[in-house]
Amino acid sequence: MNFENKCFWITGASSGMGKALALLLGDYHVHLILSDRNFEGLTDVVNEIETKGSKATPVQLDMSDAAAIRLKTEEILAKVGKIDGLYQFAGISQRSLVTETPDVNDRKIMEVNFFGAVTLAKCLLPSMISHGGGQLAVTSSLVGKFGFPYRSAYSASKHALHGYFESLRAENSAFNIKVSILIPGRIQTNISRFALTSDGNEYGKMDPGQANGITAKKAARQILAGLKKEKKEVHVGGKELLMLYFRRFVPSLFYFISSRIKPV
Repeated sequence: MNFENKCFWITGASSGMGKALALLLGDYHVHLILSDRNFEGLTDVVNEIETKGSKATPVQLDMSDAAAIRLKTEEILAKVGKIDGLYQFAGISQRSLVTETPDVNDRKIMEVNFFGAVTLAKCLLPSMISHGGGQLAVTSSLVGKFGFPYRSAYSASKHALHGYFESLRAENSAFNIKVSILIPGRIQTNISRFALTSDGNEYGKMDPGQANGITAKKAARQILAGLKKEKKEVHVGGKELLMLYFRRFVPSLFYFISSRIKPV
């Protein structure tokens, strides 16, 4: 992928990895469509990007609202003509046991993390194909590769993304559609702060393990390098990524370790 002078859409762009990637892409004289529920949070990102000589358009968007996603996509495509890449970071996590989690929480997490990402990708895909191709990146997680305590619905939503976007890739590779699945480990973002507890409220704090993870800026550099190489999976993080290899090559060790990790 050559980023210069292209147009990219980033969801979850007001903070965390979405914001950090947007700021890095700002160095390539691009036009960025930046969406988030938190419209005010996009203001500083837009201002900083424009000081780099790039253009940024803020869009308020709730990824649980399929009708709004379709409407905003039509509006954006009418203005910019085409989107060269869609990089999705918007999402919601969870901090509750299976036995404590009401169905409404499970459905909300799936609606945002899976159906929202799918709806936006499907809205943009025909335009990408008609313009000769494009790049899709969707954010999974380490727990998109294996289950983990207190993350049942979150883990399920991320597993679903793998199946869906790998299928999308296989169906559309002939149309020059590139798909990257981002697999972050412990990154210093706000995702745990806004995670849903069993009563539907926000968890309100950063997990200790997450606090000791890599910064969002460092994660964004790893992501940008993976996108540039059009890697099908981009592993993002530090030593916690070893769990991927334990799970694949030494499953007995993985099960031993995972059963002894503190849930939060």
